[in-house]
Amino acid sequence: MDLDDIASRLGVPAEEVARVHRLAGDRPSAPLPAKADAPAILDRLAVRPDDAAEIMAGWPDAGSPLWTPELRWLLDRSIALVRADLGGYAWLSPGPELPRDRGEAWRHLYVYAYLALVDVAREYHRAHGIPDDVSWTTLSDLGRNLAIDRRMNREGWPVMQSWLTLHARGGLYELGRLQHHRGDTAISLHIPESGPLSPEAIDASLDVGRAFFPRHFPDERYTSFSCGSWLLDPQLREYLPEDSNIVRFQRRFELEPYEEPEGLDADVEVLRFVFRSLTTPLDQLPRRTALQRAVVDHLKAGRHWRWRAGRFPL
Repeated sequence: MDLDDIASRLGVPAEEVARVHRLAGDRPSAPLPAKADAPAILDRLAVRPDDAAEIMAGWPDAGSPLWTPELRWLLDRSIALVRADLGGYAWLSPGPELPRDRGEAWRHLYVYAYLALVDVAREYHRAHGIPDDVSWTTLSDLGRNLAIDRRMNREGWPVMQSWLTLHARGGLYELGRLQHHRGDTAISLHIPESGPLSPEAIDASLDVGRAFFPRHFPDERYTSFSCGSWLLDPQLREYLPEDSNIVRFQRRFELEPYEEPEGLDADVEVLRFVFRSLTTPLDQLPRRTALQRAVVDHLKAGRHWRWRAGRFPL
C-alpha cells in the first residue's frame, strides 16, 4: 500500500506512517496468541473484564470487517517496529495516535500489538534468567494502564501506548513497589499505582533491584538509582508534612539543576497522576487528600509544578 494513502485512510500525519515504515522496514512481526487462549492471557495481564470484553470483540480475525487493510498494515508494522528494538530501553512510540472513537480495532490496536509481543518479551526474559513471576508481574502493567485510561475517559492512552513498549522490549521490570528501568549508568525508578509509597516498601524494592541487575544483566554497570518526576518537586514540601511518604521519598535524591523539560508539561503530568483527569476544572477536582489539596491550591494560585530529576548511589 502507498504510505500516503495509508496515512490518509488512518487520518494520521504522513510523517508518522513514514516513521513506522522506516523503523519496521521488512523486519519480522510476531503472531497474536490464538483467540481461544486470549482470555486466559488477558487475565494473567490483569486486564479487567470490561476491557477484556472490548479487546475480544475487536479481535483481528481473518476477514473481520473491523480490520481494514491500513489497520492490518499498521498492526503488523507496529509489532515489527517494537520487536526490532528488543532489549532497548529508550522511549519508543509504536505508531501514530489513532482516533479511538472509531471502534474496538482502532481503540485497541496497540493492545493487540502488545499481546503479540508477550511471548517475545517472555523469551527475552528467559534468556536472561528472569523468573516467570517477574515477567508476568511486569507485563501486567497493561491491565493497570487500561483501567486508568478508562477512568480518564480515554484521555491517557497516547502516553501509555509508548510507555508499554518498555515492558515489551525488556527495558523495565516491576520489582516490588517500584518499576526499575534499565539505562546507561543509572536504574531509573518509576512509581506505579499499586499502594502506599512507604519507606519500608521502597527499601525492599531497591534491595531487590540491587541484586536483580547484576544477576540478569551482568554486562551492564549501574552506579546509581535515578528518577525524573513531579514527585521530586521541592515545592511539595510547602504543603505536605515532613513525615509524609512523598517527602521521605524526595529526601533520598540529590536533585540535578532544574531544566525545563522539552515537550513535557509538569502541570499536566500532576493532573494525570493525582486526579487521572486532564480536563476537569480545578474547582471540580476532589480535595480528599493533602496531595490533592496541594495540587489544586498551587495551580489556583497561578503557580506551576516542576518536573525534577535526581539520583542517589546504588
